[in-house]
Amino acid sequence: MKKNIELEAKASALKAKIQEHNFNYYVKDEPTISDSQYDVLLKELESLEKQCPELITPDSPSQRVGMLSNTAFNQVKHTKPMLSLSNVFYNEELVAFDKRVKTDLGIESISYAVEPKFDGLAVALIYEQGIFTLGATRGDGFTGEDVTHNLKTIKSIPLKINTKNLPPRIEVRGEVVMFKEDFFALNNKQEELGQKVFANPRNAAAGSLRQLDSNITATRPLRFYAYSIDFDGIEDNLASQSDSIKLLNQLKIPTTNLVKEVKNVDELLAYYNDIVDKRQALPFDIDGVVYKVNSFNYQDELGFVSRAPRWAVAHKFPAEEAESQIIDIDVQVGRTGAITPVARLKPTFVSGVTVTNASLHNESELLRKDVHINDYVLIRRAGDVVPEVVSVIQSKRPKNIKTFTMPTNCPVCNTTLKKEEGEAVLRCNAGSQCPAQKKQSIMHFASRKAMDIDGLGEKIIDQLLESSLIDDVSDLYTLNLESLQNLERFGEKSAQNLVESINKSKETTLGRLIYALGIRGVGEATAKDIAKEFGTISNIKAQTVVTLEDVDDIGPTVSKFIFDYFNDLNSTNLIDKLLANGVRFKAEVKKEVGEAPEISEKVFVLTGTLPTLKREDAKEIIDQYGGKVTSTVSKKTDYILAGSDAGSKLEKAQSLGVKVITEDDLIKWTTEKK
Repeated sequence: MKKNIELEAKASALKAKIQEHNFNYYVKDEPTISDSQYDVLLKELESLEKQCPELITPDSPSQRVGMLSNTAFNQVKHTKPMLSLSNVFYNEELVAFDKRVKTDLGIESISYAVEPKFDGLAVALIYEQGIFTLGATRGDGFTGEDVTHNLKTIKSIPLKINTKNLPPRIEVRGEVVMFKEDFFALNNKQEELGQKVFANPRNAAAGSLRQLDSNITATRPLRFYAYSIDFDGIEDNLASQSDSIKLLNQLKIPTTNLVKEVKNVDELLAYYNDIVDKRQALPFDIDGVVYKVNSFNYQDELGFVSRAPRWAVAHKFPAEEAESQIIDIDVQVGRTGAITPVARLKPTFVSGVTVTNASLHNESELLRKDVHINDYVLIRRAGDVVPEVVSVIQSKRPKNIKTFTMPTNCPVCNTTLKKEEGEAVLRCNAGSQCPAQKKQSIMHFASRKAMDIDGLGEKIIDQLLESSLIDDVSDLYTLNLESLQNLERFGEKSAQNLVESINKSKETTLGRLIYALGIRGVGEATAKDIAKEFGTISNIKAQTVVTLEDVDDIGPTVSKFIFDYFNDLNSTNLIDKLLANGVRFKAEVKKEVGEAPEISEKVFVLTGTLPTLKREDAKEIIDQYGGKVTSTVSKKTDYILAGSDAGSKLEKAQSLGVKVITEDDLIKWTTEKK
């Protein structure tokens, strides 16, 4: 027993020492021992654990290399959505953002926390009782992939943190990146081995983190930088984003030393320009800077719009441009029949990738830019945006240019193309009768933000269509092992994985299903709004163009598209087939207007911190009972729901005679019998 106690104490001391050296080497970039000395410490720990296996704990440095997984990653639902940020590209847009923030808060000056925007892979780390227990990718913002074992191989991520005086569960969010010099070294090694090379550091980081074998991930030079921390009662411990960075540093969780606090637009722009100057010299890739309202109280008051916070914005760097030559022009048929001219280019490296195609958008743009085959052009690519032709380099125009003329008939199904009134786009109106539109609609249906059918890529869809195994998206749910195994390149395992993925997609939400249907003009956010407003397919079918237009952010054009879709026999037959083939969703039934007359059709503004409800919960209650939440106090405001530390909105509401209510009032209105 005494020996075990001694071994445990020795192992514990070794773990702490190795963790400290990891922090010095991978975070501070100030190693205090040589690599060989580090290896001696690690081997000594491994030897102790071999003698006494009960000494092996999840936070042990020996456990950084995980296991081989023979299945796809498990899905992880984020406790809070990992939201994307709105972008600004020009100084005027930043000035407008700052003005809106101060107007909404009713203040004249404000402090911002600023930081570089890493061009990496966003992840969330969960610590339970100080031990790293779960790590997930951002995914679609609501659900990510469990990559815990792979994240454990990243030595800059501590497996154990000191959570004294903090709640038992802590979530840290940040970015996994690969340094530029490490990226080039990795690609050189991949080339020597005759293996795939990566397009850029972000691509390499993402590919490395999604390895099924974490032993492979362990060989990749990945690093992690945190930018936020969250736990129950965080507002009682921290007042600002700057405080959260200080806490991360205290916990020895890596953050960038480029984080700063500034106080006005001039300082925001000065920070941006400073980062632009430093950009090339930084060891990692960044694609902009992020500005966050520093105060958590103010962040809470500003809230969110759609899928982005109103208190933060990303100031993106200008798109990179490169020169290339157009070797041909042809057209693509999109999911909704839009005909897009596409320039086929001599391969050109821009923004970290090799570009061979660039969009010309539509006939009007093609004519306006005076683009011809064989022209030399400037190509622009920003982030994940499809590359586009910016302009023709007139000084280099060759004598052998050729004029491109838009087709009069669909290049795929030969249907006569039409340009609808008020539109610049030619369209093929054959719908699902056009093979190109049919294929695009199936690809959209299976995409991650729609039905999320993992493994159903373009080539497999081509095979399924060519073999007549499917004719529309509903037929996906009739596929089985036997039918798939008869296809070329399909083995038992790959067929099994696809069938499982298709079956898994049957359980979905109404919002995802509506988005997956590919209704013209209906994006992800609009689909969710429709689902939330009407709850069921039958309710949507019963709407008129006018009632559809009553839904927030749906205008007359989109409401007509939605109405036409749900009143088209082919569309309704498709939905019926999907439901008959097993697709299911939970109906979101709104409470009847009138259950809480104090709330129904009333306009609310929220301010301050509520005693028990989170701001999102209060908004949900008001929405369910037919009320509406806005961010600005005006004469149209019926109530202001005020909590502690209420801002200037409360003063403005009182000056306008707006009735002030508390959380207790709201709960009372929704629980009393009517």
